[in-house]
Amino acid sequence: MSESVSKSTVKTRRVFYIPGYDPIHPRRYRELYRKEGAAQAQISGYEISLAAKQGGDRYGWQVNGQIDGAQVAAEFEVLVWSDIVRDSMATSIPATYLQMARTAWTYIASGALRRLMWLRKGPVIAALYPVGMLILQLLLALLIGHWAGLGLSKLVALIPAGTEGLWSTIKSLLSTGLYWGIAAIVFVTLMRWFKKQDGKFFAYYLMHDYAYSAASNGANPPELETRLAEFGDVIADALNTGVDEVLIVGHSSGAHLGVTILADLIRAGRVPVHGPELSFLTLGQVVPMVSFLPKADRLRGDLAYLCTRDELAWVDVTAPGDGCAFALCDPVAVSGVAPADKQWPLVFSAAFTQTLSPARWKELRWRFFRLHFQYLCAFDRPRDYDYFQITAGPKTLWDRYQDRNPSNSRIDIAASKYTSVTHGYAPK
Repeated sequence: MSESVSKSTVKTRRVFYIPGYDPIHPRRYRELYRKEGAAQAQISGYEISLAAKQGGDRYGWQVNGQIDGAQVAAEFEVLVWSDIVRDSMATSIPATYLQMARTAWTYIASGALRRLMWLRKGPVIAALYPVGMLILQLLLALLIGHWAGLGLSKLVALIPAGTEGLWSTIKSLLSTGLYWGIAAIVFVTLMRWFKKQDGKFFAYYLMHDYAYSAASNGANPPELETRLAEFGDVIADALNTGVDEVLIVGHSSGAHLGVTILADLIRAGRVPVHGPELSFLTLGQVVPMVSFLPKADRLRGDLAYLCTRDELAWVDVTAPGDGCAFALCDPVAVSGVAPADKQWPLVFSAAFTQTLSPARWKELRWRFFRLHFQYLCAFDRPRDYDYFQITAGPKTLWDRYQDRNPSNSRIDIAASKYTSVTHGYAPK
């Protein structure tokens, strides 16, 4: 790819979107693309339309774009692992608190937490948020339960004692029993209510997210490895069709899944020499949250391998305004596995404070989870990053960015304590 870059106009494209740790049905991404694509088209002066996918058993949609005087047909597919996510989230409240303790211990004892803070404090704070919120919920439930139980027990104490002896003993036992009974009922009720309201708090969701990788110290669970192999087969099939470009988009946790899928495909010789252009776009990546863990040998090996390959072009886009991503952190370099012949990824910023108007930035600034998805949305002051032109426009990813310089403020120094690698998945 680096020596010979195709300049032909893209007319057909296959796009594979790899979501992050998300239990929601993939139709969410179709509706997001439909809504935000229409908004960006109106702002930027091009045309884009969506239609239902024709045939197949995988979720996706079709896009027709008329951009820069060219017409492009793109077929989208979402590589779904939301079922795995939902299964990993199906835990009780006590199990979640045990998970919290284990996850915190994993990051602290391994030294990963301290080293991650060297890079960006934003995503580390985001990782600590569910710990603090879950502890706060626990303390509030205990405190309110105590007050409720104490109030009723004091009411019992106001009942006239009558004769001393047996009645006094009964009253004392009743008061104690009411305290513990009411306190327990209120505590359990509040804890269940907090969990039901997690669509507002995101404490359980984020805790399960970080715990999923931490449970195996950075190694992929077997069920995820199986799914990644299936994703690889889907992409390999697309590479043997007549399209002009196959574009893999990995968002958030989906970025490091994409690294592994593509590394496996190239190692296995499944990327045809004269096939479509192979492009890899990572958005809002959180690679260090996994690659800094002791047993992430597989991911570190895949990073070290993929960053040298000519079979693809890899562009990594983040923004300092996204507090949930490791903004402008070169995922290969900071993981301590950058070889001398490293050429990928090209790292640059979506620059939210410049590509969003002051009014729009003010509206979104404190909506941290919404900002983490801004890469997939419209910008009202767009510059050279436009998700919809990348996915539905006439240029390949590398044609679009080969003259783009990496951001000067990128972080590309080794920060991980663990740099051991393996090459590919070895089932145990």
